[in-house]
Amino acid sequence: MPADYTPQRVVCLQPSATVILAAIGRLDRVVACTKYCADVCPEVKSSGRTIIADSWTAQSREILAARPDLVIAAVPYQEKAVVEILKAGVRFLGFAPQTLADIYTDIATIAGTVGASELGQAVIAYMQREIETVRHQVNGKMRPRVFCEEWGKPLIASQRWVAELVAAAGGEFLGDPGIQSSAETILAMDPEVVVAAWCGAGDRVPLEKMVRGRKPEFERTRIDRTDPASLWLLVRNSRRSRKKLTASTKPPDRLKTSCGKP
Repeated sequence: MPADYTPQRVVCLQPSATVILAAIGRLDRVVACTKYCADVCPEVKSSGRTIIADSWTAQSREILAARPDLVIAAVPYQEKAVVEILKAGVRFLGFAPQTLADIYTDIATIAGTVGASELGQAVIAYMQREIETVRHQVNGKMRPRVFCEEWGKPLIASQRWVAELVAAAGGEFLGDPGIQSSAETILAMDPEVVVAAWCGAGDRVPLEKMVRGRKPEFERTRIDRTDPASLWLLVRNSRRSRKKLTASTKPPDRLKTSCGKP
């Protein structure tokens, strides 16, 4: 049997990389990852994997202690953290996806690097089928006006791939993806739904504080916080539509799966 020269000891500094490796059946190669990886992929808590700092706060000594032959990181980066990653002197993959096509390329790149190209293509095809299924289900239905934010201070709109998902799910994405904005600008756009998807914040998004700080329009906002493992939705009565919107943060049962596995 020929020798396998693909990386065997992988350090993941971002949850997306961990989930991708799980989806292609290579989670066993992850020797260290972040606490955020463990949040979305509980399997990594077992088997003695080391929990280390993420892409934003990476420490070369932690990375080297795991004896990796590959480090995978993704945005957001902090300049000094990138220096720390490079200082470790280990093979490094760094990603900064902006579109769904970029994400598919990242999946293919990671899969190819660990010798699982066909499985990577299968994951991509599955994602594309699921998105198209949703697109078909909402075709012709009311399109709520949606603002998605990836950070609150400063207030930054979510990236283009989020806008693509909003459109596929039947919504109208408001604003320019990835651009800094203000509460006044958002209110002027009159969103019916605000998605608070703060990067790395998990269940620590301060929704009540957000609503209080964006007066007066947001005082008419209903907070849908039914599932602490998912996105937070702020549902409000817009000037455009006085219909009461119903929204749930819980995914359909068919999408509730083990980490990375369709």
